[in-house]
Amino acid sequence: MTATVGEDVWRRETPHILAALVRRYGDFAACEDAVQEALIEASRQWPARGVPEKPRGWLLRVASRRLIDARRQDAARRDRERHVFTSDQPYHAVEAESMVENQDASLEVLTLCCHPALTPESQVTLALRTVLGLTTKQIAAVHIIPSSTAGQRISRAKAAIDLHRRRFPPPASPKERLPALMHALYLMYTAGHSRADGKQLLDAAVTTEAIRLARLLYKGFRDEPETAGLLALMLLSEARRPARITVRGDLIPLRDQDRSLWDREVIAEGIDLIEHALPTGPVGAYQLQAAISAVHAEAPGWEDTDWEQIAELYAMLAHVAPSPAVTLNYAVAVSETQGPVSALSMVEPLLDDPRMSGSHRLHAVRAPLLEACGRREDALEAFRTASRLCTNIPEQRFLNSQITRVQADAIE
Repeated sequence: MTATVGEDVWRRETPHILAALVRRYGDFAACEDAVQEALIEASRQWPARGVPEKPRGWLLRVASRRLIDARRQDAARRDRERHVFTSDQPYHAVEAESMVENQDASLEVLTLCCHPALTPESQVTLALRTVLGLTTKQIAAVHIIPSSTAGQRISRAKAAIDLHRRRFPPPASPKERLPALMHALYLMYTAGHSRADGKQLLDAAVTTEAIRLARLLYKGFRDEPETAGLLALMLLSEARRPARITVRGDLIPLRDQDRSLWDREVIAEGIDLIEHALPTGPVGAYQLQAAISAVHAEAPGWEDTDWEQIAELYAMLAHVAPSPAVTLNYAVAVSETQGPVSALSMVEPLLDDPRMSGSHRLHAVRAPLLEACGRREDALEAFRTASRLCTNIPEQRFLNSQITRVQADAIE
């Protein structure tokens, strides 16, 4: 099994297997460990024997055995409840397999991860790790935090699980964990839309899975306008994917994209969702972001974009959900409506914001604003800083091309 196949199996099968084990045994952390051991065993056996006809059932059986073996060993060590794990105990993996084989348990696992005993940050971190198998480095990039901080969040989440006897009950009401679920899905899509590192800008497997889960969430909560906003935002972003990279895999910024490549059918679905959601209730962050994407999607070109409307929407978003990322995007709109000087005045304070420490995006946005203000040397330094901090190769190549361009302009 290659690394790619292993990654695909993790994403597709882990939530279903984990949900089946948790339903039966209750021990979230132990069940997660058992699933990981099953995937390791698959990586050893499948290259030689081939992928089983039903990989989910195979993984479920192996994970169940690992979990039972671990419990037997633990029982022997502590000499308690030995009778539960005697050799003549019926093996229930087949029963669990029949329960899980055709059942989509992804949202169930997400809901378990979003238990209120965890902080919001730990909820999302655990969801990203459990459902998608993202690395600590990838999770750190999604949150725009150092890898060490992401690792601490994972450790705290596991400690909280231990404090609650490693058992996370389901929510008391269906909507209890909805905000956390939406936040987790939003960050999942972000992780695939702009990969933190590697040779590829996009990870279609991650974005596709995030959209699939967002559809399930919208289907279950149609009366909540933010679920429609979240799905619309993902669809409108995904519709632009064919135009975001060249054949070589190089980044194409929104300004320069061939909009004829955008998926108009997906755009129409996203616009329809947001147009029906906005009038129905309180306007939240996902609806506002989707509305901004809709304005971009309806514009024939960059110069035809209704930047005044986008700036107004970002002003609302900055009030509803302020963040450094929102400020950066808001500044781009302000640059188009009020000029680069006003935009730069919004961006400069972020240099002292600890949340942006180590983020290349701040410098990547700041550089063209400096250039537009005639500060070419400062712009060059900002582009160089952005390139140095960037860990995604296509983005880094784009930033390096901007350095070359600015240097050439200076010679002329």
